[in-house]
Amino acid sequence: MFVLGLTGSIGMGKSTTAGLFRKLGVPVHDSDAAVHALYRGEAAALIEAAFPGVLREGEVDRALLGARVREDPVAMARLEALVHPLVRAEREKFLRRARAQGARVAVLDVPLLYEIGADRECDACVVVTAPEAVQRSRVFARPGMTPEWLEVIMSKQTPDAEKRRRAHFVIDTSRGLEAAQRQVEGVLRAVAGPAAGRGAAKPDRA
Repeated sequence: MFVLGLTGSIGMGKSTTAGLFRKLGVPVHDSDAAVHALYRGEAAALIEAAFPGVLREGEVDRALLGARVREDPVAMARLEALVHPLVRAEREKFLRRARAQGARVAVLDVPLLYEIGADRECDACVVVTAPEAVQRSRVFARPGMTPEWLEVIMSKQTPDAEKRRRAHFVIDTSRGLEAAQRQVEGVLRAVAGPAAGRGAAKPDRA
């Protein structure tokens, strides 16, 4: 099974691109969704022990937690040390399931793929990109986003140019959904053969 790492800076269209892989029959592990599930489950007690008062009805309140760690690098590092190993374990379980189901390609959607070294778990990496003006327009359309908070987020992410330099494949999402899908299909053909790209990333049926 070929493992693709998918990443991209905020506002680049990574989540939409992950959806295109799913549409074409590729199993995708969403690290953000895994974190949210952990906040409702396994990680909740651990995080409450490290940051008392962030639980609401047994679930981590992300706004409260964010206020505690957002401008405190030591606190953020402590949180990441708790959460990242749990998310990595979820990725490993996902890959075992995908292999058992006969998937030819699987995608690990990881926002901080390079930053946490998760690219080492992948056979190739796909970086989603867009021009800066497009990126900023998308980001500032989000509720509650401010230039200051965007700077905080960007400071934690590898610059787009560096991501693109390290990527095996680059998908530009600024030209519309159909163009992005054609690029995704091209990636699948490159890693899984000519039949891939239009649903053929699913396992062959006997």
